[in-house]
Amino acid sequence: MAETNRITGEGGCKDAVCIDAGRVYDSCSDKDCTEDLRVYFTAEDQAVIDSAISARAKSAEVITTYIDVETLPFNRGYYSCDLTFFFEVKVEVFASRTVPSSILNGLAVFSKKVILYGSEGNVQVFSSEYRENGRDPQEMPRRNMPRCVVQVAEPVVLNTRLVPVCDCPAEYTCTIPEALQTRYGAPFADPEDGKAVLVTLGIFSIVQLVRNVQMLVPVYDYCIPEHECAPTGDNPCDLFKKMCFPVDDFFPPQNAGSNCGCNRS
Repeated sequence: MAETNRITGEGGCKDAVCIDAGRVYDSCSDKDCTEDLRVYFTAEDQAVIDSAISARAKSAEVITTYIDVETLPFNRGYYSCDLTFFFEVKVEVFASRTVPSSILNGLAVFSKKVILYGSEGNVQVFSSEYRENGRDPQEMPRRNMPRCVVQVAEPVVLNTRLVPVCDCPAEYTCTIPEALQTRYGAPFADPEDGKAVLVTLGIFSIVQLVRNVQMLVPVYDYCIPEHECAPTGDNPCDLFKKMCFPVDDFFPPQNAGSNCGCNRS
């Protein structure tokens, strides 16, 4: 139940309301250059890789991120965030100069660890929120740990190499979770011989430690929508008439200049 206190005076603020919200205790931004990540393929696609003469990664996207938060025993209030990123990499494979290229989707994995401050909490939290397969939806406890939130931009493909499997760095071999293998319809192959695709990705990320706290905030009014939902007509020409004319497509804007250091003197 929210508590409210009437605030007198001018300025438009009506109430001070106590809310339970997530507060960011600590955060960091990072720019990782992951060199020579092994791209895993299914057995059928791996056979295509083994017969290829060259390969080129066209794009990469983050499928999901596994996050684990643990306390640091000798540094109270600080937590270790273990992050494992799973990337789907689209690779163009060339078998010969006379055969058209093939597009294959593989999986690459990258792990990292960051340490952030998340304060301390020594209470158990109970909630009436429904949880599937719970013992009792209204008495399911959870530990009072901060929540790690990761924001990741679209990875940048920097380099691709096609090498023999024996040349793969040992530290980059890993086990793919079974839950992700169902996305590709078959288990991933890890042959002892043949060829492997290694990619170098640039990753921009922000990691935050968030903890739910009770805060007193000023309230001005309810968030009432100001616009009505306009119905969509059946006539496609009516919708086309509302579209703005794409001026930039016909008249490309000029370069406004850049300070990246690439300009010639």
